[in-house]
Amino acid sequence: MPLADIQTRIDAACHKSGRSGATVQLIAVSKVQPEARVEAVLQDGHRVFGENRVQEAMGKWPGFKARFAGVQLHLIGPLQSNKIKPALDLFDAIHTLDREKLARKLATEVQARGASPELFVQVNTGEEPQKAGVLPADLDGFIKACLGYDLKIGGLMCIPPVSEEPSLHFALLAKMARRNGLTGLSMGMSGDFESAIALGATHVRVGSAIFGERVKPA
Repeated sequence: MPLADIQTRIDAACHKSGRSGATVQLIAVSKVQPEARVEAVLQDGHRVFGENRVQEAMGKWPGFKARFAGVQLHLIGPLQSNKIKPALDLFDAIHTLDREKLARKLATEVQARGASPELFVQVNTGEEPQKAGVLPADLDGFIKACLGYDLKIGGLMCIPPVSEEPSLHFALLAKMARRNGLTGLSMGMSGDFESAIALGATHVRVGSAIFGERVKPA
């Protein structure tokens, strides 16, 4: 689907909810996509992209950043402690802060640099044992711990269970964000971003609807 069509749908969902389209940032999820597809979206003028793995992004984005001004990268996959330095070199936002050890090490590096990416706490709203994220019952304490490390948390992120109605999880995430005084809500993907916008999403992560199905490496 053309990028312009996705933006039109975002604008329509915002209008329906009484919001400005400028309040929702479209993250084009370029993970495991051929560089030709990514370049086509860059040529269309889009500049905000999401990657799942630090290593993959390190191989893909320095060249694009040298050629296209104003690129913003968002890490939407898990961050390992040993990848914090390269992640901070490359990413403008991290959506997957999910454990205190990571927060502590991230804070040390952020303070040494004097600059921080935008930070979102990933919440495991479905309490799925195989999925990363802070459990809802532990969220308030985790945010307090992050603030104690002088990390500025901008919002929350979730990936709803595939077998459940996503809007229930979006509503839960919005409620937890309000309770903690957070305004950022990273929620909604190709199949459900309009529902997410209706429930307050500020960042939607759209991949296959823009690029087509992912091409997995051999």
